[in-house]
Amino acid sequence: MKAISPATPLICSLVFIGSCASPFHTSFDAAKYDRMSCVELNVAMGEVAKEMSATAITRGKVAKTNIPDWLWGARHVATTVTARQSARIERLRQQQAAIAAVRRRKC
Repeated sequence: MKAISPATPLICSLVFIGSCASPFHTSFDAAKYDRMSCVELNVAMGEVAKEMSATAITRGKVAKTNIPDWLWGARHVATTVTARQSARIERLRQQQAAIAAVRRRKC
């Protein structure tokens, strides 16, 4: 395991704060998928899958970070970031399921 650098808590904090401004915290409009063509639905499905993969990679990196005991609050930040990323993945799964349902019906 490699040790955490002093800048890592700052980076984690910025990820945590930056994720508050994420557009995925709002609910998605499932009705907009009804107006999309099959090609647009395929593109939307790919974008959601790419977002989900990137979020899962970030969550894994944060969860596996070796945080020293002397760095106060860093474990709490890492746990909070991991929980937020898990919630974001769940919202992306719901969005992906909505796209898949419309795609099955239309295409």
